[in-house]
Amino acid sequence: MRNQILEDLKTAMKNQDKERLSVIRMVKGSIQMAELNKKHELSDEEVIDVITKEIKSRKDSISEFEKGDREDLIEKTQSEIDILKEYLPKQLTETEINQIIDKVFDEVKPESSKDMGKIMKVLTPQVKGKADMGLISKIVKEKIEKK
Repeated sequence: MRNQILEDLKTAMKNQDKERLSVIRMVKGSIQMAELNKKHELSDEEVIDVITKEIKSRKDSISEFEKGDREDLIEKTQSEIDILKEYLPKQLTETEINQIIDKVFDEVKPESSKDMGKIMKVLTPQVKGKADMGLISKIVKEKIEKK
């Protein structure tokens, strides 16, 4: 994963793709910062976590830009998200997400919203990096409330 990012950085430099270059440099910096903090080279899974955090940060920014009616910044930030998503594993469809959640519900057998933690503990390793955890959490809450 790290090597792919470095190769893409070189390619973006050669092609003079300023936007892509900027995003890749930023994610490379975030990865290096995480490595300094953890005192070891990040695994692919940890790199995916860093990229996921960067995407979440940008989604939060977009909601702020929408409040300020800044269409130019929304488009730029969405473009950055699209570039970052290229480094994530193939994302699950909503149908696949629901199937996984249903299996976890059969396994955990939640009785109330107090069981949300148990469900997420089993569910997270199966979907981490492959789906938006905010969406997962929302679907799980809805299913628990229906019970």
